[in-house]
Amino acid sequence: MGKLIGIDYGLKRVGFAISDEEKIIASRLCNKKTHESYEFLKTFIQNNDIDAIIIGLPKDLKNNNTDITNHVKLFAKKIRKSFIDIPVYYEDERFTSKIAYNSLITLKLKRKQLRQKELVDEVSAVIILQSYMYKN
Repeated sequence: MGKLIGIDYGLKRVGFAISDEEKIIASRLCNKKTHESYEFLKTFIQNNDIDAIIIGLPKDLKNNNTDITNHVKLFAKKIRKSFIDIPVYYEDERFTSKIAYNSLITLKLKRKQLRQKELVDEVSAVIILQSYMYKN
């Protein structure tokens, strides 16, 4: 039984999360600069048993595409072309960064840690993946 990968795609960084094999719990995996993210994902998939990839799809409050939506869709298209046997699904990512940031505040992290946007990206990927798993 394979795992799921969750992705929070951004123009500067991409946060990655991974599920357990039972697809119950999502955990932080890592973050990469956007221009390094595809190669990382490619290598990771080749070395792990992955059942599906879940990518956060940015929408505004009226459910319209945002400036970054097309970038996300192009990234997903590239993944689909390379890994035709692995399905790629979108998950609504509205408010995930805010939820992630608030979660980190709840953990009483120091201000310096809260300013690490990489951490927020990873936690956002966890939220995206956990949301998908909860619904499915």
